[in-house]
Formats: sequence, C-alpha cells, structure tokens
Amino acid sequence: MKAGMTRIFDENGNHIPVTVIKLIPNIVSQVKTVAKDGYEAYQIAYYEKKEKLISAPKKGHLKKANIPNSFYKFAEIKTVNVDDKNIGCEISLETFKPDLYVDATSNSKGKGFQGVVKKFHFAGGPATHGSTFHRAPGSIGNRATPARVYKNKKLPGHLGCEKKTMQNLKVVEVNKEKGYMLIRGSIPGGKNSFVKISKSVKK
Repeated sequence: MKAGMTRIFDENGNHIPVTVIKLIPNIVSQVKTVAKDGYEAYQIAYYEKKEKLISAPKKGHLKKANIPNSFYKFAEIKTVNVDDKNIGCEISLETFKPDLYVDATSNSKGKGFQGVVKKFHFAGGPATHGSTFHRAPGSIGNRATPARVYKNKKLPGHLGCEKKTMQNLKVVEVNKEKGYMLIRGSIPGGKNSFVKISKSVKK
C-alpha cells in the first residue's frame, strides 16, 4: 500500500526521492490448478477490515482456507508448481532486498472528465484579441468526405484511473520490523492505493 513520498540522503549526502510502501499481510487463500481451473496460480487475500464489513461469501471463502483474519480484497499471482500446502501461508518478503530492481503496478489518479488541452496537451487558441477559440478541440471531420468521425479521434473524455506499471525501480530499503519499503522514484496512484511489486522483467 502506497503511504506517500519523501526523500533520504545517502552516505555521500546525495538526495534520493523515494516512495514509501506500507507492507501489509498477503495470505494465500486459494490454489488454482490446471485440472480444475485451466491454469496455475495462487490467490492472495489482503487488506483487513472489520468483520462486520466483510460479505458472507468472502467470509465463507476465508473460512474454507482456515484464515481467521477478515480480508477484504483478493488478487492472483500466476506461477508454476503450485502446492495446496501453501494455503494459509503468508507471502515472504525475503525476495525483496536493497539494490534489487522491481516493477510497480498500480492505478493512476483519476482526473474525471477532461478536455483535450489537459488530456492530450492540445495547444488551444489565442486567449485575447477577441478570439472565441480557446480550449475547444476544433474540426473533427469533413461534411461530405469522409462524412463521419474517424475512430480513435482525440476528443474530451475520462482521464486517469488506469493500470500503470513503472519499470526498473530500485529498492532502497526494506524494514520488516516497522513494516515499510522505500523504492526510488515515483509510483502511480495516490496515498493508500494498492501497489503490486514484482521482480523487474527487463533487468
């Protein structure tokens, strides 16, 4: 879970901007197999809430896996050679160590319905001298030919709230006792947004 951003200084006094990741428990709640599901993966339960806020189907699912905690969210991690013995086990953090390069995936901040100037960086028109053209998109097609608007035309619409991945980010510090991780650079999303961290695919 993203806690925010800050900065630290190394032994040489260099300033390093870092994103603070709050480490929350990730418990294996189900095992997906080729025979039953067509693929192999572990289902992970995370983000605890009060028990009264958990729906009955989720409570039954957690009870079947002998997980006493009231987890609210679930995700899957595809892998090979899955084992039913891992149900109820917590995901280890031994993989993540300083100087390791990782990929961070999260949903970007939602901006709502935006115009073409903010969404696509259109230049817009003159601001003064009697101009009536300021932030409009302009012409989007001809009358007779093609007599329609081409697909994928850049027009106003919803901006943000998309799954984004930042690649090749360096792990600066992992503190298991206090439950946080420092990753160099920025990560998509606002505070308290969920972040999936995995080994870098390009390093």
